Amino acid sequence: MTWLQALVLGIVQGLSEYLPISSSAHLVLVPWLLGWRNDERIIFPFDVLVQWGTLVPVLIYFRRDLWAILTGWWAGIRRGSPFATPDGRLGGWIILATLPAAVLGVFLKEPIEAVFLQPVLTGGLLFGTAGLLWLGEHFGRGERDLGRMGAWDALVIGLAQALSLLPGISRSGSTIAAGLGRGFLRPEAARFSFLLGIPALLGAGLVALRDLYVMGFPPDALAPILIGFLSAVLSGYLAIWGLMRMVRRRSLRPFAVYCVGVGILTLAFAVFRGS
Repeated sequence: MTWLQALVLGIVQGLSEYLPISSSAHLVLVPWLLGWRNDERIIFPFDVLVQWGTLVPVLIYFRRDLWAILTGWWAGIRRGSPFATPDGRLGGWIILATLPAAVLGVFLKEPIEAVFLQPVLTGGLLFGTAGLLWLGEHFGRGERDLGRMGAWDALVIGLAQALSLLPGISRSGSTIAAGLGRGFLRPEAARFSFLLGIPALLGAGLVALRDLYVMGFPPDALAPILIGFLSAVLSGYLAIWGLMRMVRRRSLRPFAVYCVGVGILTLAFAVFRGS
């Protein structure tokens, strides 16, 4: 892997992790469309550690929310329950919404990983992301804040996140769309989506790090991983900042159109290559 490829993939990971366009799809499709043939020994640790790079910007951007949740838990514990305060309950809803993807990720690990080897199917699943975004915007009432969230809301959003185990279904897109469908204001749905991404990214990274430990870390992967990690941090923060500003005033339909366009491009490229 060259430094330019590492830079491009790091930027792609950072932007597409938080914009509702599916980071997993882009990490599959970009090398495929550009015809890159990278060493498999490097690709796996690169994907694992660069994905963790996208944890850094969300921890920085939402540091006040995370601190409020932690202090809310502490205040709640002193009252007899960590979920006795509004911020503590928000932390509880994040935990509850994490469970569907965590359970399905364990039991369906092998078939899900098999989809990552099928770029055409991955591109086709982008139509699913587009559909979710369009439906969320169409049916969303946009009248609730996170203070009015309940257990059923958290479970519905968590089930939407479980869909994003498949490459092509955007994690942020599916969870924001589900939040809109449950009647939350667009900025509130995006905020919960990003906070929900923290345990999702952390858990997926820990599982992948275990696999990486078994495989062994190739020494020649260090330089591209460092480049990719840093570029993912910077582009990820930019994506969060930009999307949080956008959702205050505009809909997510342009991202649905983008996903349809990339899906069509993928299918057309597959037909052209096969002809």
